[in-house]
Amino acid sequence: MDHRQTDILIAGGGVAGLSAAAVFGAAGFDVICVDPAPPVTRAADPGADLRTTAFLQPARDLLDQAGLWDRLAPHATPLQVMRIVDAGGPTPVTADFDAAEIGDQPFGWNLPNWLLSRELLARLAELPNVDFRPGTGFARMLTRESGAIVTLSDASQVRARLVVAADGRGSAVRQAAGIDVKTTRYGQKAVVFAVTHDVPHGYVSTEVHRDGGPFTLVPLPDLEGRPCSSVVWMLPGPDAVALMALEPEAFAAAASERSAYVMGYLRLATPRQIWPIISQTAAAMTAERTALVAEAAHVLPPIGAQGLNMSLADIACLHGLAVAHPEGLGGRAMLESYARRRHAEVRMRVAGVDALNRASMAGAPGMQALRAAGLRALFGAAPVRRGLMRLGLGARSTTAQ
Repeated sequence: MDHRQTDILIAGGGVAGLSAAAVFGAAGFDVICVDPAPPVTRAADPGADLRTTAFLQPARDLLDQAGLWDRLAPHATPLQVMRIVDAGGPTPVTADFDAAEIGDQPFGWNLPNWLLSRELLARLAELPNVDFRPGTGFARMLTRESGAIVTLSDASQVRARLVVAADGRGSAVRQAAGIDVKTTRYGQKAVVFAVTHDVPHGYVSTEVHRDGGPFTLVPLPDLEGRPCSSVVWMLPGPDAVALMALEPEAFAAAASERSAYVMGYLRLATPRQIWPIISQTAAAMTAERTALVAEAAHVLPPIGAQGLNMSLADIACLHGLAVAHPEGLGGRAMLESYARRRHAEVRMRVAGVDALNRASMAGAPGMQALRAAGLRALFGAAPVRRGLMRLGLGARSTTAQ
């Protein structure tokens, strides 16, 4: 059987997979990207992902290299301040982490996921060396030291030098490569929606901690003349299901109360969606001719905008290695370097977000008091505060340039 030849086969057409296709395509590599489900590119369409993604500074730089940032910038809302409010005690404790302390750029920029898919697809259409195949999925693969033969769901075959698994937490590529995962379940779910509110957000992203998990408001552009934010509300699974059953007005009242009214009264601006919360780490990030990125390699609770930004750090690392030594694309040396540079940091960040989530879930008064005291201590020491901000931006991320 004849095989279509390509440099890189990417499994997964979500934001991470499409971003990887754009990054490698802009660098001149031949790319085939497959996904069994066509992306949804309008908020009103069935199946639209109404979540938003905050791109931190290093991610913006990667998107700029791929020719994406000029497309995204007009729709992006800057995040200048990260505010943490601990409302678990009798007196709320507030700490503002201002990006101006560490540079002249915001921490990041927030965009809706459905819009990201739309603009990513438009960029791929400009790259003649990228072949995106919606409606076609990964079926199986056979790898050798010389390359990989991938069979797709339409029975066609592709010979690739590198297979990139960007096909999510249930990754078929990861399973085909025989890589195990460790999964932690918290009994939590996230309710995701957008709201308008009375108080202007001032480009401040606010995490309100009390018990059950954080309630996070992330700035969006004004909607019909009113300030607007996206919300991720993490709480125990049964409570989340009960909230989803409330009528919109009752839900808005519950959300406003849980937010401690930091933005005034909240009014629903979009439908609600519900997502399970887990942590997951792959036992390895590589196999023969195969690299895991994004949720195929790591899943973590939506705290601190780490999820997709870690995914883009994976892609940036692979991109740097590929550009530095294109003759070694997908080879053992490249993959060993990728694993060495990324796996330890991924495990550290997953563990860190796990600890933050467990602290946020704490409901006992003693644990709440300890959490508030810890926030005061971290915020009060300027060198520690600035170090945390740089770490949150990915200061320890390693790429090969």
